[in-house]
Amino acid sequence: MFPVMTHALTYIDPFNFTTFRYGIAGIAFALLLLFREGQNSFRLKGERWGLAWLFGTLGFAGFGFLVFLGQSLAGPGGALTASIMMATMPMLGLLTIWALKKVRPHASTMSFILLSFSGVVLVITNGDVFAVLNSPISLAANLLLIAGALCWVLYTIGGSYFPGWSPLRYTTMTTLLGMISVVLIDLFLVGSGAISVPSAASIITIVPHLLYMALVAGLVAVLCWNVGNRIITPTNGVLFMDVVPITAFIVSALNGVVPTNMQITGAVITAMALVLNNLNQRKLAILATQANTLKASTSH
Repeated sequence: MFPVMTHALTYIDPFNFTTFRYGIAGIAFALLLLFREGQNSFRLKGERWGLAWLFGTLGFAGFGFLVFLGQSLAGPGGALTASIMMATMPMLGLLTIWALKKVRPHASTMSFILLSFSGVVLVITNGDVFAVLNSPISLAANLLLIAGALCWVLYTIGGSYFPGWSPLRYTTMTTLLGMISVVLIDLFLVGSGAISVPSAASIITIVPHLLYMALVAGLVAVLCWNVGNRIITPTNGVLFMDVVPITAFIVSALNGVVPTNMQITGAVITAMALVLNNLNQRKLAILATQANTLKASTSH
């Protein structure tokens, strides 16, 4: 996804691209939902539509605008930085759940979170923290990427607030409602002169990018993610977040943007932190089950 965006962002700004991307994906999701669950699934009477709009805004306006703007500001190496940020989403999720639901991560989990972010620091700074701190553009790009990743984490957690909705319905309705915010923000930026209307030539050039980002990285990826997590469970599913930086690093290298040894080291550290935390979560779950079993047996 991110190497594809590196090329697309040379022809169009991230705001108009996001509008086109989720416009196409939204139509595809709507048709699929209509086919699978019928017209009644689009009715929001008595539903928490305001909350669905908020999560849709975070997931599509927040993630799309912030991440791709950050990638654009980061320059040719933006795909590497953006991809490693995405690999931290499971860790960001634990911190977000702690903040929202007061479920504090275990001390061992916190150590893996810190290890994960230390790897991120190596990737985005290339081992020179002060150089990034002294570069306003680099600092802004990284902050935007973190904010965008956090928006997607909040969007993902938002699904738990709609237990009666299928994953397809949650994805479709939040996409459609979130598009209200996406379009309004895009129109405001165009009207204020902050961005310009893309030319017909630019749009034609990025048609392959749009189709890939909307239908493959959007529709197919989300559906496969939801179905896959149901089959192998989210505990195993998050391990596939390691694939994001691996593929981004390989594709970027093939396109001439070769990651440094320091960046590769950082990516390995973040990937290992995710794997080790996964194993740790399994161990904690087993211990919790054993404790509950022992408690139940001694209470009789």
